[in-house]
Amino acid sequence: MQITRKEEILEKSINLFKNKSYHNTSMSNIASECDLIKGSLYHHFKSKEEIGLESLKYVHKYFNDNIFSIAYNTKLTTKERMTLFIQKLDEYFIENKSKCLFGHFSLELASENDKFKQEIKDYFLSWEKALVFILNEEYEEKTSVSYAQECIALTQGSLMMMGLYDSNENYLKIGKKLIKLF
Repeated sequence: MQITRKEEILEKSINLFKNKSYHNTSMSNIASECDLIKGSLYHHFKSKEEIGLESLKYVHKYFNDNIFSIAYNTKLTTKERMTLFIQKLDEYFIENKSKCLFGHFSLELASENDKFKQEIKDYFLSWEKALVFILNEEYEEKTSVSYAQECIALTQGSLMMMGLYDSNENYLKIGKKLIKLF
């Protein structure tokens, strides 16, 4: 069955980028994974760079809609929001055994491509703003920003370690630490 929807191509591409890296994934790899001939990809995307950027935007939108938005649901208490926020992060990163596309691309592409760098920064800033929004209800702005930045950095580092050691123990400590702030 041929894949013709852009979303399906992006989902397959994201998986390849996470597992093979951006530089080690070719348009031919993507076409093969999508059961398409290489030329068919160009009906949807101009280049691998466009697929890479659209992949980042696609994942960013997922996080905005399904995780970061939790921070702004003021019908929940701050602790409930933080707990649900962490739970949804865990579902994405642990239950789906999902590596972080932004972490990979940050290491691989941010220093060489300003478009990728900006999209990666936008994602991490969205994450930071969401956490700060929750934390601001209990802490002053400067403290909230510091906690949010620390959490994101620790999460990204623990995701790399989780892959190296096949253990999510350190990753899980970060969420628990954040929830204990309330």
